[in-house]
Amino acid sequence: MSKSKTNSPVHRIHIGSVSVSIFANQSQLGKTFHSAQFDRSYLDGDEWKHTRSFGRDDLLVLAKLADQAHSWIVENREVDGESPEPN
Repeated sequence: MSKSKTNSPVHRIHIGSVSVSIFANQSQLGKTFHSAQFDRSYLDGDEWKHTRSFGRDDLLVLAKLADQAHSWIVENREVDGESPEPN
């Protein structure tokens, strides 16, 4: 599963320090489908860093973000002519 050529998300949702980025992808048949990538930001001294590791207090936020990402993808699937997930 490859990300778009620009590798830029088509949509991003944040709740606190946790976010989900949604990417539009192309199947081998040229059909569009979406994927989601979750991330948590944290400050290390003066530098912002990112991780894909989540603690106990992040889990409900992840669930809410997953729900919102799913809703956005479903709402935008018809606009993009999205096909089902490739196997």
